[in-house]
Amino acid sequence: MSDSGPQYAAELVVGLRAGNRRALARLLTEAENGSPAGREGLRLLFADTGRAHTVGITGSPGAGKSTVTNMLAKAYRAQDKTVAIVAVDPSSPFTQGAILGDRVRMQDLSGDPGVFVRSLASRGALGGLSHGTLDVVAVLDASGRDVILIETVGAGQDEVEIAGAAQTTVLINTPGMGDDIQAMKAGIMEIADVLCVNKADHPGVDALIGQLRALLSLNVHADWQPPIVPTIATQGEGADALLEAITAHREHLVSTGKLALRERDRFRRQVLAIARAELLAGMLHGPRGEQRLAQILDDVTARHLDPHSAAAAWIDQGLHA
Repeated sequence: MSDSGPQYAAELVVGLRAGNRRALARLLTEAENGSPAGREGLRLLFADTGRAHTVGITGSPGAGKSTVTNMLAKAYRAQDKTVAIVAVDPSSPFTQGAILGDRVRMQDLSGDPGVFVRSLASRGALGGLSHGTLDVVAVLDASGRDVILIETVGAGQDEVEIAGAAQTTVLINTPGMGDDIQAMKAGIMEIADVLCVNKADHPGVDALIGQLRALLSLNVHADWQPPIVPTIATQGEGADALLEAITAHREHLVSTGKLALRERDRFRRQVLAIARAELLAGMLHGPRGEQRLAQILDDVTARHLDPHSAAAAWIDQGLHA
């Protein structure tokens, strides 16, 4: 089997549809890397997407995201639902590969054929997600998984991108880690569809829940009030309540028509992001692209041209090359 091109992609898609985990893993690699085979595989599979419930798990470092994700996966499996976990790990500064910390923490799921765990390297991407996350999620969706759990790196305030990738976003807070102050900041609280207060056996949990309720009370015009669910993920406590809250949010999106609106908005941002990347790549690697940029940078460095005018000139040159 050739390792590139449309034929390779077609063979991987056939294997994926037949339930071959190796074909799935290979196609995920191609999709994450943005290879021609990965793009062709996505093209062939795209009509099969849109069936899985995508759930984002985010929060500050140390909040217990991996443990909560592990707990949720087991709860879904108890309902006989198939699960995929996309764990965005920090990148190695040397190889840019995933450090695979989440796979180490999820060893007890490895023997379950109904669970598929995929680690992605963040590769320096902001927003808590890897650049290839949405493509990987699409492949897993097309493979027939009922639920896809997307666990972010754990960069706190910068993780608002998860709301655009997932249908339901679970924000994990913990007492005694400054999350009460972090929650007051604009941005990350606004993306939460469900609030999970993990490590609920620690001191300060009641105060944290009270602060979260006070914050939610300020948003009186919202048609969905994020439920606050205490959990002790290391012991599996609160799993059913958290699952019930996530399911209720999904049902709310479907009944109000907001699921389709969220999907359209996600595709809009994805198409724009891909278009920006393609245009920039074309301008850099097209005919004399680097040479034109070098000439413009010479003018900026000499203060003959300001950066805004330089960017406009470079774009104009690239469009009319």
